[in-house]
Amino acid sequence: MSRKILLALIVLVLIGVGLYHTYKPLPPGISHNGEPHPLSDAVLLTDATYHHNDGSETRNQKIFDEILRLIGQAESFILVDMFLFNSSSPEGVEHRHLSEQLTQALIDRKAERPELNIIVISDPLNTLYGGSVSPWFQALRQADISVTETNLQPLRDSNPAWSAIWRLCCQWLGNRAEGGWLPNALGTQPVTIRSYLALPNFKANHRKVVVVDDAGKLRALVTSANPHDGSSRHSNTAVSFTGPAVFDVLKSEQAVLNMSDQPSPALNNLISGAKSPTPADPQAVGQIAVKTESAILDSALQMITSAQSGSRLDLAFFYLSHREIVASLLNAHERGANIRVLLDANNEAFGHQKSGIPNRQVALELHKAGIPVRWCNTSGEQCHSKSLILRPLAGHTELLLGSANFTRRNLDDLNLETDVWISIPPKSTLATKAVSFFDQQWQSGPESDPVLSLPYEHWADNSMLRYWRYRVMEATGFSTF
Repeated sequence: MSRKILLALIVLVLIGVGLYHTYKPLPPGISHNGEPHPLSDAVLLTDATYHHNDGSETRNQKIFDEILRLIGQAESFILVDMFLFNSSSPEGVEHRHLSEQLTQALIDRKAERPELNIIVISDPLNTLYGGSVSPWFQALRQADISVTETNLQPLRDSNPAWSAIWRLCCQWLGNRAEGGWLPNALGTQPVTIRSYLALPNFKANHRKVVVVDDAGKLRALVTSANPHDGSSRHSNTAVSFTGPAVFDVLKSEQAVLNMSDQPSPALNNLISGAKSPTPADPQAVGQIAVKTESAILDSALQMITSAQSGSRLDLAFFYLSHREIVASLLNAHERGANIRVLLDANNEAFGHQKSGIPNRQVALELHKAGIPVRWCNTSGEQCHSKSLILRPLAGHTELLLGSANFTRRNLDDLNLETDVWISIPPKSTLATKAVSFFDQQWQSGPESDPVLSLPYEHWADNSMLRYWRYRVMEATGFSTF
């Protein structure tokens, strides 16, 4: 066989592997599109870091205070699914030790209630894909707490140009937490080259979910916040709720455990013992629906396309790059919808400088079309919220928030994500708090103290080279966003 024929066969095999793993069927239960249920006992929680004119900062962090409180009173069941669960952080800035606090809270409650069923799910990035040992996962397992590092291989490949090669050359090698010689970005233990060969697959269990029993009923909390020390100063949002929608969260987590070959009898029994939910009442005070993966995209597009002249759309995002979302926003603006977009400037991440891609490039498009854009005023931390608010001229306010950035990787059935869609009266406590939190960040400018946001011109980037770089990165998946 000539070299040309052999090379052609290798290329064909790589193309075939890449295509299959890009479009293969999703594992059962992934991409959950929950039906609306009556909204029950919902609470909005927010985190924010405020920068003052004298150079000082204050922090108003509520989300993990509530998570730790819920864990501390649980009697029978706790489920935690969190993406970043480690203690890495940049030097020189004081951070809250969230990974240690969450780990200790779970261990302490297990010691107090040995019969308590606790399930912890996280992403293999925290061990650099098996190349190191997580001290937090190790401590949890020693306390007889189940920890599942999500098996990401059944998911579709978001970066097929690399993943096709990796699946043929490297996947079968596995990995191990010994014999490493390369620096570890998340700890001190050296890792093998296999960890860094797995990293460019750029896929993740990006969910941030907690479910606990609370005063005789189950309560879920869906958030954009991670138990990660370096993320403890970020701005974030969360909503907790009870009622039948909690079982949709549990079913979506059951799918992750099954996909990872780690089924939980306790979780299965809890779900099978649930009563059939009553149909959502259109006249109820509010409704809530659990959305994962591409169902989040469907909900976002439905909200944006329903915005007519005079409607208000407010977006606050760490990453905004999805082309369908951008096109839909531009169309809504042309229809006369009032749109405000608050973005992270993508200028820094955990002590490392960034290029501004993709937010500054998308902001350029929106700004040219006349859509107001402002930047969160950050100093080392990130504007990490992922929230969309629709306020029509008449009818309920709609919210969409959770773990998902509005990017191809987060919305096109590649990452694992969890959001909730909520419909509530505009004068309800939940609606007014969500709008007030956005307004506070939007209205604060350089003349105020603290300064929470900056005008578009502060981080404007007119480079068409970087714009098309963003477009290629978004289309191919060769990016971290």
